[in-house]
Amino acid sequence: MTKDPATISITRGRGGQVEAEGPIDALAWALLDRAGFIRQPTLSGTWHRLPFDMGEAWENEHASYAAEMLRAARYAIRLDPALTPGGRPAPNSPRQGAGPIPAPAAPAAVPRTR
Repeated sequence: MTKDPATISITRGRGGQVEAEGPIDALAWALLDRAGFIRQPTLSGTWHRLPFDMGEAWENEHASYAAEMLRAARYAIRLDPALTPGGRPAPNSPRQGAGPIPAPAAPAAVPRTR
């Protein structure tokens, strides 16, 4: 699978750790932080990950929560299906990696009465 440079990916790494990669700006970082992610400086940049050894269910819950918040903020997200509760996409979630959810249509004008 090719990586889209405009998409934030939340995946389980080769060592079992849950990590986020992609264009993580200040708002995206604040949302990841709120979901329990930590950032760790590395020689090649910054590593955004959940703490180790918290249990798979906890990691799945926090990864899904992070993805929901990022989608709500209109980020394009790819969440590894293995990280969702039960190991499958949530029934009402947008298609994985589909990009931002379109904005709702403007409400119709309501005529005023006097």
